[in-house]
Amino acid sequence: MSLNKIHAKMLKTEKDVLEAIRQDKWMMEVLGAAARLQLPDFCISAGFVRSKVWDIQHGYTRRTPLPDVDVVYFDAFDTSKVIEKKYESMLLQMIPDVPWSVKNQARMHEVNNMPAFRNTEHAIACYTETATSIGVRMNGDGLHLIAPYGVDDLLACRVAPSPLYKRGTSNHSIYLKRVKQKNWHLLWPQVRMEELQDD
Repeated sequence: MSLNKIHAKMLKTEKDVLEAIRQDKWMMEVLGAAARLQLPDFCISAGFVRSKVWDIQHGYTRRTPLPDVDVVYFDAFDTSKVIEKKYESMLLQMIPDVPWSVKNQARMHEVNNMPAFRNTEHAIACYTETATSIGVRMNGDGLHLIAPYGVDDLLACRVAPSPLYKRGTSNHSIYLKRVKQKNWHLLWPQVRMEELQDD
């Protein structure tokens, strides 16, 4: 990760986000590899998009390294972990230096002790923060953004809990613990972590 900055044009709309991804050769290669698996209802979510946006909003000249690239999909007919590992292996053969993570959202509600998800977008809507509840998929040569809470928080570098994790819910402590551990503001100084100052 580089803290070198340039005077970059900041992103202002969902269209800007998609265009930034489209112009990123590495991201398009990663999306293309995932698309070749033809997974049902798939996208690449969370930090893949969030970090790209925050890098641009900070004017960074180099990509902030990702701990993983989250390929998510929804297949209620085969929820085995074995098939997920098979897909990860296939992706590693295509692009070996990417930290691939493949998860079927048809089973992840059990891991997270939640009601069953209806589809991938519903699963993303249940992510902890609104800025992380974001995904992108490649349809043919086109890109489609999945953003159940829109992109305003993401573009503003604002970390706020999604509805399941808001103050007053039983999950709020999970949100607080997670964002404290992430320390995103150390990588991206403009990031504001909502509600931490009061807890």
